[in-house]
Amino acid sequence: MDFISKELQTYVEAHTEDEPELLQRLTKETWQKVLQPRMLSGHYQGRILSLISKLIKPASVLEIGTYTGYSALCLAEGLSKGGKIHTIDRNEELYDLQRKYFDLSGHGQQIFQYTGDARQIIPEIHAEFDLVFIDADKTSYPLYFELIIDKLKAGGLLLSDNVLWSGKVVEELNPKDKDTKALLEYNLKLKEDPRIETVLLPVRDGFTISRKR
Repeated sequence: MDFISKELQTYVEAHTEDEPELLQRLTKETWQKVLQPRMLSGHYQGRILSLISKLIKPASVLEIGTYTGYSALCLAEGLSKGGKIHTIDRNEELYDLQRKYFDLSGHGQQIFQYTGDARQIIPEIHAEFDLVFIDADKTSYPLYFELIIDKLKAGGLLLSDNVLWSGKVVEELNPKDKDTKALLEYNLKLKEDPRIETVLLPVRDGFTISRKR
C-alpha cells in the first residue's frame, strides 16, 4: 500500500542520499534470484537505517530478519570501531548470498549470522544491544519485544518494520488474520509500555522508532 503518491515518493527518494553501489548490486541479484524481493528494505528505508546507525554509532546490533542482508549492511555503515551485528534468519538457503555481500562490504568480520528460529536463538546471544531492528514474522513481534527489551541498553533504539501492514491495522479485523492481530497488539504494547518512548512513522509499510528510557 502506498501512503503517498508515486510522484511524491519519487521526489523523496531523489532528494535522499544515494544508495551505495554494492547495495544496488544486492538489490539486482535479489530480484533476479530470490522469492519475494519486495521484502528488501530498499533505497529510501535503507538510508534511514544507515543514518540512524551513524547517529548512535552502535557497538552492538541485533537484527531479527536478515533476508538477503540489505538492512544489515545499512546498519553496519554506522557501527562503532569493533562493533558487531548479530542477524537472524530462518531461511538457510539465503546464508551464502548474505555472506557474499557482507564480505564484499568490508564489514564481514563484524556481522555474525544465525539461522533458525529467532525465538530460540535470541536467549542464547549473551549480549546487550544499542540497536535492535525487527523485520520478521509478524505473529512473533510481541514475543520478540519481550525477548529483547531486557537486552536493550538504556537509551538504545528498537526499530520495527511493517507496523501499518498495508493499512490493515485500521480496517475491520478478520478473525483469521493472525498477522494483523499480532501487529495491533505489538503497536499498543510499544505505545503503552513505560520502559520505552515511541514514534510511529508512515514510512513505506510503517516504521516505528522506540527508545528505551
